[in-house]
Amino acid sequence: MTAADADLIRSLVTPERLREFFAPRSVAVVGASDTSGWARFVAASSRAAGFAGPLIPVHPRHRTVFGTSAVRSLRDLAEPADVAFIMVGVDVVESVLDDAAAAGVRNVIVLAAGYRELGEPGRALEDQMIARASARGITVLGPNCLGFLNAHARAAPFALTVPPPLLPGPVGIALQSGALASVVLAFAHAHAIGVSTLATLGNEAMITATDVLEYLVEDDATRVICLFLEEIGDPASFTRAAGRAARAGKPIVALKAGASPAGREVALAHTGAVAGDDAVVDAVLRQLNVIRVTSIEDLLGTAALLGYDRWPRGRRMGVVSTSGGACDLIADRAAAEEIEIPEFAPRTTAAITPLVPPFAAVRNPLDVTGYFLANRRTSALTPADHALAAAVADPGLDFVVFTGLTLPDTRPDEPLAAVLEERAGWLGELIASAPVPVIALGHTCVNVSDYGRQVLGRGGIHLLGGIDLGMTALGHALRWLERRDGPWRAPAGPDTAAPAAPVTGAAAAGAGVPGAGPARAWNGAAAPGAAGAAWPETAARDLLARSGFPVVPAELAGSADEAVAAARRLGFPVVLKICSAQITHKSDVGGVAVGPRTEAEVRAAYARVRAAGESVPGARLDGVLVSPMRAGGVELIAGVTVDPAFGPVLAVGLGGIWVEVLADTSLRLLPVDAGEVRRMLAELRGSPLLRGARGSRPADLDAVAAAICLLGDVAAGLDGSLRALEVNPLWVDGDRVEALDVLVVTAPAPGGSESRP
Repeated sequence: MTAADADLIRSLVTPERLREFFAPRSVAVVGASDTSGWARFVAASSRAAGFAGPLIPVHPRHRTVFGTSAVRSLRDLAEPADVAFIMVGVDVVESVLDDAAAAGVRNVIVLAAGYRELGEPGRALEDQMIARASARGITVLGPNCLGFLNAHARAAPFALTVPPPLLPGPVGIALQSGALASVVLAFAHAHAIGVSTLATLGNEAMITATDVLEYLVEDDATRVICLFLEEIGDPASFTRAAGRAARAGKPIVALKAGASPAGREVALAHTGAVAGDDAVVDAVLRQLNVIRVTSIEDLLGTAALLGYDRWPRGRRMGVVSTSGGACDLIADRAAAEEIEIPEFAPRTTAAITPLVPPFAAVRNPLDVTGYFLANRRTSALTPADHALAAAVADPGLDFVVFTGLTLPDTRPDEPLAAVLEERAGWLGELIASAPVPVIALGHTCVNVSDYGRQVLGRGGIHLLGGIDLGMTALGHALRWLERRDGPWRAPAGPDTAAPAAPVTGAAAAGAGVPGAGPARAWNGAAAPGAAGAAWPETAARDLLARSGFPVVPAELAGSADEAVAAARRLGFPVVLKICSAQITHKSDVGGVAVGPRTEAEVRAAYARVRAAGESVPGARLDGVLVSPMRAGGVELIAGVTVDPAFGPVLAVGLGGIWVEVLADTSLRLLPVDAGEVRRMLAELRGSPLLRGARGSRPADLDAVAAAICLLGDVAAGLDGSLRALEVNPLWVDGDRVEALDVLVVTAPAPGGSESRP
């Protein structure tokens, strides 16, 4: 695809163009027949949405379809349809696009499968189809696509079931899945979660998930955005769109498939998508402040909280319930989500005490008890309601969770119905006017009945589905809010990263690297050696040291006598390790000796290490590195690798020989600043070791962060040739920070030519 072709397609998927696409007033269904299940779905979905415009069947042989007059071709339409849903085979799609262009139809959905999901021949066919459409100014959703619905516009060219009635609401949804959309809609309907626009994306040949994300960011009816993702096809565009969502104050909640090897294989077979490394994706989403969830229930439950309720101001939660067991469950889940449950203020306790029986303890979380249920109702309001009114006025709370509202499946007889509806109306007014947010929470994730939906809707109340789901949603929301208000930088992405300062000093001159030029000269040529080659550690150490990175002193020895002389100069005890570009995991082959304290021990260690290196087939030995041993402190790992989709990724974690076993790492896309590195260190399970656990010396975290930031700059200075730059271990003891072992791997950058500034 040429740059001009790409620009043309971008002009057809702008938010302005998609506003037209997703709000059609007329729909033509090409290939509709009385025996077509797909067409039947579209007709039923349009009825469920309350679509008032014409739904026009198009078929070359049938005069009527579903009792509606049909036309033979789009060219026979009396006026252009706003959207054409093309339900014909792959071999006919392009001729229908010609008909659409002739008829003035600007927007189409392509149902047909058999394109890029089948491999290269299908990809070529898809590219040809999209080129034909874009050349004619036609915007395409799909192919391999089941359509969309827009509840506020009452439009649903959607070839799946829509549970009636379709509830308009604040949740926008984009799905890289077709059939899963019906499951999402069923859960949303069952829990009275209203939808703005839901779009299935198919192969995303023209309209992508990022395009729909940008449309939803600008859509006034959408307050929160849900994504089901199998891949992030254009990381740079996704990053920019997520940044716009953040600036617009619209949370993004994402369910990203492909976290396991099996999941990645399914994603590949299902859409032709290649799922990237999930740990990197997770880090990117966190860095973009995208809420990542693991289930459809969490996806929609979190979206419902952020879409309907006022957002909490902080983590101090009040709880008002009619069940002590519910209070216990909420307290346990609050602890897991790091939500505080402070004591009520004295005036709150005083206001609540007369409302509850003498045996009830007035504390937070509050169990009003079910005692009042045994007494005859003299008012629509219950003690739980009055207690809630007192709790929301507590100055020490940021929000209040209320589990005291339950509704029957069907409308009861009078006068109970009037009492229930009066109470719901009062609660709705209290929730709307309370000085802090009130989160209404069901005890379990049960469906909301039609009667319950009516009562809650009239009161303006949304009931979150169950304690576990609700508390999980609160945890997600609070973390999103804290990151939103805190200092964070979106990653630049692989093609938008700001250029780093070049590596300077002797490292820039390729110190220790035979035949190497400046660091930036390795853009397009592996340095040194063949593609994907690891550098000798002497060269890797020099690269860091000459850039100002603290590296432990070391000398390269070619004999036992040289090793002893080096140990005398450096000071005992020492560490000896084999130096060979072909041996990157030295300890695995016995190529490391730690702690020799005498000349005799150094000679013996040299012989062992040298023999271990010589036993590795194909390894070329440069010698044995001798360095002073560092004891105490904490060993970290800090490294940069290059993800094929997202670009350079920084990893920080507990290091040494246990890095794979402990798996305690934090990831970020580069670039990062020192503050972001501090947050990465705080995320580690082993972070207490850096803060001086059990009386140890606390690490100077500013010094650690500065060193790791410098590592990122050095990695960027290698331009596109970098494959890996790793310091393991990075030794930290108070304010002393040193690289004890350095690995650099480079390979030719795209283009394969060497450039020298």
